[in-house]
Amino acid sequence: MARKKSRSKSQRRRSCWRSCWRVFYHRFVIPFMLGSFGASIYAAVVISYKLHNRSSSFDRNSVGDNFLNKVLASLNGTTSDKDPLNLDSFRKKNLSASWMDNPVESYSSSEGKKDHQVVPNFGHGNWIRDGLNDTPEKLYERKSLRQERIVKRVKELMNDDGTVQKFEKEAIQRSRNVDAAPLGNYTTWRNEYQQGKTFEDMLRLMQDQIIMARVYTTLAKLTNNLDLHEELETQLAKLAFMEEEPITDIDQQQRVLDAIADMGQTLAKAKEQLYDCKLVTNKLRAMLQTVEEELEYTQTYTTFLTQLVSKSLPSSIHCLTMRLTLEYYLLPPLMRKFPREYNLENPKLYHHALFSDNVLAASVVVNSTVMNSQDSSRLVFHLVTDKLNIGAMRMWFLLNPPGEATIEVQRFEDFSWLNSSYAPVLRQVESAAMKKFYFKTARSESAESGSENLKFRYPKYISMLNHLRFYLPRMFPKLEKILFLDDDVVVQKDLAPLWSVDLKGKVNGAVETCGVTFHRFDTYLNFSDHRISDNFDPKACGWAYGMNIFDLKEWNKNNITETYHFWQDLNENQTLWKLGTLPPGLITFYNLTQPLEKKWHLLRLGYDKGITAKKIEKAAVIHFNGHMKPWSELGISYYQPYWTKYINFEHPYISSCMFE
Repeated sequence: MARKKSRSKSQRRRSCWRSCWRVFYHRFVIPFMLGSFGASIYAAVVISYKLHNRSSSFDRNSVGDNFLNKVLASLNGTTSDKDPLNLDSFRKKNLSASWMDNPVESYSSSEGKKDHQVVPNFGHGNWIRDGLNDTPEKLYERKSLRQERIVKRVKELMNDDGTVQKFEKEAIQRSRNVDAAPLGNYTTWRNEYQQGKTFEDMLRLMQDQIIMARVYTTLAKLTNNLDLHEELETQLAKLAFMEEEPITDIDQQQRVLDAIADMGQTLAKAKEQLYDCKLVTNKLRAMLQTVEEELEYTQTYTTFLTQLVSKSLPSSIHCLTMRLTLEYYLLPPLMRKFPREYNLENPKLYHHALFSDNVLAASVVVNSTVMNSQDSSRLVFHLVTDKLNIGAMRMWFLLNPPGEATIEVQRFEDFSWLNSSYAPVLRQVESAAMKKFYFKTARSESAESGSENLKFRYPKYISMLNHLRFYLPRMFPKLEKILFLDDDVVVQKDLAPLWSVDLKGKVNGAVETCGVTFHRFDTYLNFSDHRISDNFDPKACGWAYGMNIFDLKEWNKNNITETYHFWQDLNENQTLWKLGTLPPGLITFYNLTQPLEKKWHLLRLGYDKGITAKKIEKAAVIHFNGHMKPWSELGISYYQPYWTKYINFEHPYISSCMFE
């Protein structure tokens, strides 16, 4: 019984607690939860409403609804406490500044009041002024009023007739300042011709008129406007005649001006009847393309002729050569010898090697060297030519001996050791492929293929006179040093100090020609071939032939001639380099060339017109390398006096051949 009573008491106690909890839960917990959730929902709706109205100024019908849906979706799906769209964030009044409209600034700007007090830690627009508490609805209302006032002001400005009239007046004034082309005055692109101040301006206008007349002539023919076509053709012929006629007096100038005025009237009429932007543009493009093609062909053919002239000797030099040759073979054999032959093998003298088939050029090299030497008796010249010019060369220096200097003249055909079994160049010349490449190319093909084809196929590049420089020790076995000179140089200073230059065990002393990016090995050699790329540095500095001091003892030690033969054999098909003796020279003397001071050798006088007189006068040797040789009509007139000063134009042989 006692157990039942105690059990019934505990049951009654638990039942009492349950009843109390149910009362507390229904009266306090549930209302509290509903209140908090309601506050959160209210805050979310207010913010969404404000955002919707903010976006409605751009597109109230579509953008605002879409944006509100996105906000509600974000409110429903966001769970992060730090997210500004989270419900808890609204409860905690943790809105970022970009979501809050600052009513203090808005009111201050719209009402002009300054006496306000901001509620500390306010959430989304609550503020107190003069004891009034504004709701979000009031804030939105004031913002809408401000927007309406702005729109109204813009409409007033747009509808202001005074402003429109002001703009119209300014536009009219600007249009009055624009130059309108007067009738009869036509130009393609320049307005300054309309008020030409000089006769030259009007001539340039005439060139424009001719271009446009050709355009309208074609358009008139296309549109079957034959009368206008004939009139344009007549005016074109008239202007073409004016172009060719020399203008020497005022009357002729006036006739040209009258013709320009007549053409202007005709072009103005053609413009009225025929002008179509698309047709005119297409015709001008077609004319431009035609002119460009003609220009390209003309430049190619001009380059061809320029190189042809530069490689040919003038008729006056041919005349001199023929006369000297005739006189030489009329001499008795005893009178054909040169004095002081005992100096030819003396290693203590200053020996010069010169290989040429141009008698006048060779004479300038010898004369300039002798005239600028302090002791010409120590000079020895070894001149080598071919069998066609041996008589002229020997006769010239027999008639005009170089002072106290010693000279000999030989022909390379007399060197018995120089044959095709020894020299690769001679062997290659005898091959059928080489003969076809250098000697059997039609002239028209060379002209059309441009300057490079003719440049590569110039037979002189495989002439033995050009390659003899690689056989100096074989030609002069008893000499220790020799100075090599090209036949297109002029010596202006005493060259004796070159024999005392320390070559530091190198074979070749030469002036380097490389700049920052040019005249390096990759300019001359084909580095796509592994035989070149594996053995040489593409950025190695190039140097110049034309004035080189060679140490013949070091030459023999380093087997220079054999090295040249090796690479010349490899280049039988012109795959390693294309032309000349400089590329094989760079290979043969690689790492065996000692740079000389630049004052010893100045190049570019055969193509560069920008060399100053100061530079030229300081140089010991000036070199006319390039196409514009001083003895040809292409020679640069500014530099020619440096060469012609060593020619005696009163010499009977020179004057009889009409040298200028």
